[in-house]
Amino acid sequence: MALKVNSPLFKAYLALVLIGLIQVYSSSYMYASEVKGWGYYFITRQFLFALLGVGIVLGVSQLPYTWVQRHGWKIWLIAAVGVGLTLISGIGSKAGGASRWLQLPFSFRLEPSEFLKLGFTFLLATLFSKNTVIEFFKMNFYLKALLLIFPFTLLLKQPDFGSFAICLFILATVLFAQGLKLRWFFSFAMSVIPVFYFLVWNVGYRKERILAFIDPWKDPQGRGFQVVQSILTFSNGGFLGKGLGQGQGKLFFLPESHTDFTLAVFGEENGFIGVVVLLLIYAWVSYYGVKLSLAMTEVFDRVLALSLTLLFSFSVLINSGVVMGLLPTKGLTLPFLSYGGSSVIMMSLVFGLLILLEKKLQSQDNSF
Repeated sequence: MALKVNSPLFKAYLALVLIGLIQVYSSSYMYASEVKGWGYYFITRQFLFALLGVGIVLGVSQLPYTWVQRHGWKIWLIAAVGVGLTLISGIGSKAGGASRWLQLPFSFRLEPSEFLKLGFTFLLATLFSKNTVIEFFKMNFYLKALLLIFPFTLLLKQPDFGSFAICLFILATVLFAQGLKLRWFFSFAMSVIPVFYFLVWNVGYRKERILAFIDPWKDPQGRGFQVVQSILTFSNGGFLGKGLGQGQGKLFFLPESHTDFTLAVFGEENGFIGVVVLLLIYAWVSYYGVKLSLAMTEVFDRVLALSLTLLFSFSVLINSGVVMGLLPTKGLTLPFLSYGGSSVIMMSLVFGLLILLEKKLQSQDNSF
């Protein structure tokens, strides 16, 4: 069945890609002019990523579903190798104190942890589906445990606590959705407390981020600088915004204005109304993904659809929460609006897979 251009998910995808291209151009032009010597440096690359992303959605939506079901979990394994390579000197590329990227030709970089999160959705679907007969179940217990645990240790080694947290949130939500008894869910939640202490409160810079989140105005020129500048940038937009390209926060006041904190620039230029419209598009995609998951009859399909939706939704929630000062600062991109090829490609794979699941369901029940 060919991809129908009237697919609601495909329309939402194209809308987000278009909004994202406009946003990357607006938020990065001055920075690119000053730092790269060419104002179109980031938008040109993002446009290429967007074209590749559209091709990925069209291509993935045409894949044989049985092949995806059988081999999808291997993305987790391949991405884990990629994450491990980022820790090797001369191969990995560092930025902001973290080694999360692989250096590619023509100054392009790949972030394997993005695809590790995608692989985790397949891994969960595979583990929860008792009827899925693939190579994973033929492996011995210790090898399976290694596949499950070792990649998480690599994430923390980079460090990339944001990706680690998203995988943890996805796991907890899927366990709850699959009927985990509340007492076990409560025990799982309680086990996170010592993890929080050792991985967050016991680590200097992460503790500083928590303190900055609690009271960013206590040190507005230090640890609270990003959050304070983000809030000020939002407030400058008012109800209707200053207009496209007219924002001031991106003029070297707001750090990472074209990546992690791009939503603040969007809010300044498009106002409260623009932010609400954007978040409604994100919310609709999340709603549609959950609706798709509930309509699936097979466990693998249901868990995969839910996990993919959660991967998208948690990325939006965490990034927007950080930018609005509702969550501690964390380096996660906003899907499609932040500059970054790895994020665009990974989220395009998410949409392509959701459309593939949508097609499967429609072939079984045309009422969806």
